[in-house]
Amino acid sequence: MYILALESSCDETSAAVVKMDLANNGYPKAEILSNRIASQIPLHTVYGGVVPEIASRAHAEVISSLTADALNDAGMTVGQMDAIAATAYPGLIGALLVGVNFAKGLAYANHLPLIPVCHIHGHIAANYFTHPTLKPPFLALVASGGHTSILHVTDYNRFHTVGRTRDDAIGEAFDKVARVMGMPYPGGKEMDRIAYEGDSSALKLPSAAIADDTLDFSFSGLKTAVINHLNTLSQKSIAYNPADIAASFSEAVTASIIKKLDIALDRTSQTQLVLAGGVAANSHIRSALQNYCKKRGDITLYLPDPALCGDNAAMIGAQAFFTYRDDMIADTSLNASAVMPSEDPFPTL
Repeated sequence: MYILALESSCDETSAAVVKMDLANNGYPKAEILSNRIASQIPLHTVYGGVVPEIASRAHAEVISSLTADALNDAGMTVGQMDAIAATAYPGLIGALLVGVNFAKGLAYANHLPLIPVCHIHGHIAANYFTHPTLKPPFLALVASGGHTSILHVTDYNRFHTVGRTRDDAIGEAFDKVARVMGMPYPGGKEMDRIAYEGDSSALKLPSAAIADDTLDFSFSGLKTAVINHLNTLSQKSIAYNPADIAASFSEAVTASIIKKLDIALDRTSQTQLVLAGGVAANSHIRSALQNYCKKRGDITLYLPDPALCGDNAAMIGAQAFFTYRDDMIADTSLNASAVMPSEDPFPTL
């Protein structure tokens, strides 16, 4: 099955052509034929974060030509596609509307099925390209700039959220701490790099793992603790080593993640752990999870290719295949949603 997929949930416009099927053993056969991405980072850097109105306009300016480029890269035409897919939620509403409405027009004009896809589920599905032997059930940690959730994936279209952040997402926390230290947006990548040069025990920080029976996180308190510390040093004109801050913050984040994942794996009796989302490219988190799974000895860890961690349309196409197989097809009344709509036919249960 050939799927033309579109992604425009935040500050990256992406169009991809993917070839999807299932092998006789039930494992996904996923192939990326093209995956074009137009980043808006230069547009938002001056503001220190994503400006929704600017993001929406930038999507509208490039989505048509980017889709044409993706089709050309794959050596195919829209008429050769079996379906059109687009991220419908969650995300920035204006940005989402650009992709959804463009997909609706393409699908209607070419008499093709229209498949709405959840952005979070798409991040998880990116792993099917990297790991041909991965299939549900498994536990997934989705960590990005806008989302941080632990999901129990019982089937390709069955997602049960067992834990989530109650405030800031991991990526958001990284970027805000980096901004206070004067690093350009997005600062998470630079935080990851300089953390290797610092002392992870230099600053004692609170855990983001909420101390109750849930599997939830609160990264706002951790972020605020670092920022307050930095502001105090600034007011007293005391110099600090940014690498020590980055290392200490990274250590607190990874320890918090592992604490809740350890409980979640036992509660769900899962032996497969999947990492997904933009923050899945963070080398400290990847290394910490690898060491944790090696130490436990009973957990198989699946890490996505770093190139597929960020927002991209190929991951949307991968999840669209399974959505289509369950007859979850939309019509031209499809609308985008900034959050997971409660009446949606394919919710995160």
